[in-house]
Amino acid sequence: MKKPRRPPTDRSTTRIAPRRAARTRAGPDGHAAEPRLPLWSRPGYLLRRLNQIHYALFFEECRQFNITPVQYGLLTALLVRGELDQNSLAEELGIDRTNVADVIVRLAARGLLKRMPNPLDRRAKLTSLTARGRALTAKAFAAMQRSQDRLLAPLSQVERDRFMATLVRLIEANNAYGRTVLRMD
Repeated sequence: MKKPRRPPTDRSTTRIAPRRAARTRAGPDGHAAEPRLPLWSRPGYLLRRLNQIHYALFFEECRQFNITPVQYGLLTALLVRGELDQNSLAEELGIDRTNVADVIVRLAARGLLKRMPNPLDRRAKLTSLTARGRALTAKAFAAMQRSQDRLLAPLSQVERDRFMATLVRLIEANNAYGRTVLRMD
């Protein structure tokens, strides 16, 4: 009878942070709970989890505006940059053109955006905010900012500044690996 093969060991955990991976935390009754999974030593896992938390906080704070973080990002890009075509919006947000197109359709249906032919390229359309879109972007700003502040609340101001600088550094260094290259200017 053939022995079943053992799965390969997760060397990334032992190499990166063997102690952190085995750290235990207190359960609800105060007794030691299960040790944290090796996932807690992986930056990708932690970033995905932090993004989930960010979305939850954003939806909680911005519920009345019926808007997603990506939609608010697109509105913000248009508020700052003015008229943009779909490719430029994709570069500003770091998401692919197809997703930008879907977001544009949803926001235009709500009367927040308008589209017009690009005078320099008839194949492309320019997108801009309507007065209603500008008003919603302005009204939602305080709620959006509260969600950001809540996300970073456990950190001191020095830690927040360092964290943000580290995130920017990681994104700039790895920008070419994103689904869409983010415009860095």
